[in-house]
Amino acid sequence: MRSEVRATATAVTLAEEASPLGRLVLAATDQSLLACVYDTQEALPERIARSGGRRVEFREEMDATAAQSAVLAEARAQIAAYLAGDRRSFSIPLDLSLASAFTARTMRALETFVPYGRTATYGELAAALGRPRAARAVGMALGANPLCVVLPCHRIVGAKGKLTGYAGGVSAKRFLLEREAAA
Repeated sequence: MRSEVRATATAVTLAEEASPLGRLVLAATDQSLLACVYDTQEALPERIARSGGRRVEFREEMDATAAQSAVLAEARAQIAAYLAGDRRSFSIPLDLSLASAFTARTMRALETFVPYGRTATYGELAAALGRPRAARAVGMALGANPLCVVLPCHRIVGAKGKLTGYAGGVSAKRFLLEREAAA
């Protein structure tokens, strides 16, 4: 008789959040924020499933654990404060397991490489990552950011300062950059 070991599923609660940028979909585990994306609540499970690496059990917000509700409440409060210009960075625990190794490395570099209120180019970020010819790869990594707004990929602009490539659209990118510049 063969015994099977089943991987325990990670419970993830999905929630929608209205913002001045449009609808954001949040995903939380008991410990951290897993996603903050411009997507639909229906599309996010597909994205999480494609990332592989773990079995996931999705829950509606009304079925969230107390810990997941706390993570979502804190994420909402921090996002609202940031969008109001009252917060410059996020302190909520983040889970980058939806990102590839290069995307995660790129995301982790953002906060220190390009501080609040500043911008940098894709090429400059690629060079800072030790891959000066990987501007396009950096753009792809930023496009896959599972934690938009929270991890500031909006601060990366085209070579001549042009606002390009943002999951929430150029108007959302402009809003975020103008909000940071005004503060």
